[in-house]
Amino acid sequence: MSFLSRLKILPRWIIVVLDSFILFQCCLFGYLVRFNFDLTAVSNYSAFAGSLTFMLGGLLVMQNTKSYEGIVRHTGFRDAANISKTIVINFVIFLFLNFFHGNFLNEKFLPPSSVLVIASLAALISLIFYRLLVKEIFVYLRNGVSEKKLRNVIIFGAGEAGIIAQEAINRDSKSLLNIVAFFDDDPKKEGKNIDGKRIFKGLDQLERLSNEFNIKDLIIAVRYLSVSRKNQIIDECLRLNVSVSIVPPVDQWINGGLTAGEIREIKIEDLLSRDQIVLDNPRIEEELRGKVVLVTGAAGSIGSELCRQISYYHPKMLVLLDLAESPLYDIEQEFKQTYPACPIKIILGDVRNKRKMKEVFRDIKPQVVFHAAAYKHVPMMENYPEEAIHANVIGTKILADLAVLAKVEKFVFVSTDKAVNPTNVMGASKRAAEMYVQALNEFLEKNHAITHTKFITTRFGNVLGSNGSVIPLFKKQNEQGGPITVTHPDITRYFMTIPEACQLVLEAGVMGEGGEIYVFDMGEPVKILDLAKKMIQLSGKKVDQDIKIIFTGLREGEKLFEELLNDFETVKITHHPKIKIAQVLPSSFKKIDGQIELFQELITKNNETDIVRHLKVLVPEFISNSSRFEVLDRMN
Repeated sequence: MSFLSRLKILPRWIIVVLDSFILFQCCLFGYLVRFNFDLTAVSNYSAFAGSLTFMLGGLLVMQNTKSYEGIVRHTGFRDAANISKTIVINFVIFLFLNFFHGNFLNEKFLPPSSVLVIASLAALISLIFYRLLVKEIFVYLRNGVSEKKLRNVIIFGAGEAGIIAQEAINRDSKSLLNIVAFFDDDPKKEGKNIDGKRIFKGLDQLERLSNEFNIKDLIIAVRYLSVSRKNQIIDECLRLNVSVSIVPPVDQWINGGLTAGEIREIKIEDLLSRDQIVLDNPRIEEELRGKVVLVTGAAGSIGSELCRQISYYHPKMLVLLDLAESPLYDIEQEFKQTYPACPIKIILGDVRNKRKMKEVFRDIKPQVVFHAAAYKHVPMMENYPEEAIHANVIGTKILADLAVLAKVEKFVFVSTDKAVNPTNVMGASKRAAEMYVQALNEFLEKNHAITHTKFITTRFGNVLGSNGSVIPLFKKQNEQGGPITVTHPDITRYFMTIPEACQLVLEAGVMGEGGEIYVFDMGEPVKILDLAKKMIQLSGKKVDQDIKIIFTGLREGEKLFEELLNDFETVKITHHPKIKIAQVLPSSFKKIDGQIELFQELITKNNETDIVRHLKVLVPEFISNSSRFEVLDRMN
């Protein structure tokens, strides 16, 4: 038994010997059945010689069909079809020989046609049956005889993906999972079986089965499952202390086939309160193919993903600009290895350095600019307001002005939902930058109506996994054993994934005709406390027992909830249901240009109070929250 449990694959010669033996025995059986088990009659018809000829004929056909090359413990439909092909060809050959046997072959070496029919049917059934039997023995040895401690698991999804997941687990000798049942939302499947495993409807029986079979894991194997339903399943599993895994999309399977190792744990990205946004706009390639595209902040989480997605649209040159030396080096190496066909140019530079940016625009002559460089950490910018103004406002103005002089076709500015009714310096600085590029676009339309740079703004919320997102912090705190710090029990945020955000930025860049502020549908806001709890539970730990959650109070400039529109804005729909245009009254270009120029003087004086006071004049809706600058609001 120990030898069999260690045996992974039956050698081919064993399969050939077994197949030959079965062919011989099935032909003998055919003779016995044909002559009603009369041994004298069987002997008179030279059953031994006929069976030997039938076996040799089968072996010759096998050389052509290679039916012996299949791995027995992975026997499937294709193997059965190959065996059937072997038997049918062998049957036809002998039928043909029987028809002409009088001319060139002794009759005693050929089984009669009636025997051929019986022998072929018996051989077909026997060859397939013994393979399936061996397959079950291997599964039994893995599950029943093996000393490994198996984990009982339920598969949610009794469709094609669920069956493929089951097969992947069963054929993996290293897998520690033992499937005990299937769940599915389709009422027509309720009560039926897959490979002896019962199908239950919905999640009604999960608690009972969890207690009865000590269920440790549930695998979600449904190709198209709404996020709301996925969250219901995950919530119920977390309540019952059952770990949740998921079968990845088909296009992520290695070599087109699923392996047990590719069934991954649920990620926090899977818990978005809406279905992920997927875009496929052929106009994006039309806009970017063969053009020089500049991405600022290219080493950041948003900028780097923008570069990855842009590379698929065959730009003439992709220019990656960033101030962070090490991350810029990392993204350069990634592109050399992963996207070698995309021509890139790496520029280490600061968008606040006007002289350097002049050189960049003069030398590379970009046709499209995606401006993602920014300071975005709210508490940090609250402590250093002059840096927020210098990078987010003046840096954007420098790039926008140079884009006009360089006759850039489109300038896409990446903003944030924190620019809406801002309560902190960071959000207000992004709103000031929005106002400048919008006012500049209106000025160009009025004074250079024929050709001018089109300025487009995109506005979205928090991005899962991005630099500055709460998710990496929570993961780090969770790995360190806690505590996880949440600023307030009621704080909520909108979330989207990095690829989603970048898809929408590209889509908006294509749609934009200049002056628009695009607002993305972020779904329902997510409660940060609930997010923290789920992260703890998904890691197999218990809230407040293994990992504690503590509330630290709102940080400077932080607010409980974010908005995508301010009190004076309305939206206009677009061709895409996930993208809307904020109807914002543009500011006077000359006025805002002069106000931003004044920041230069204030930064030189290095008086943070004067800087923030002037920012509040520029952005009247900027009302500080939980900040030392609240006093400026009371003075007005």
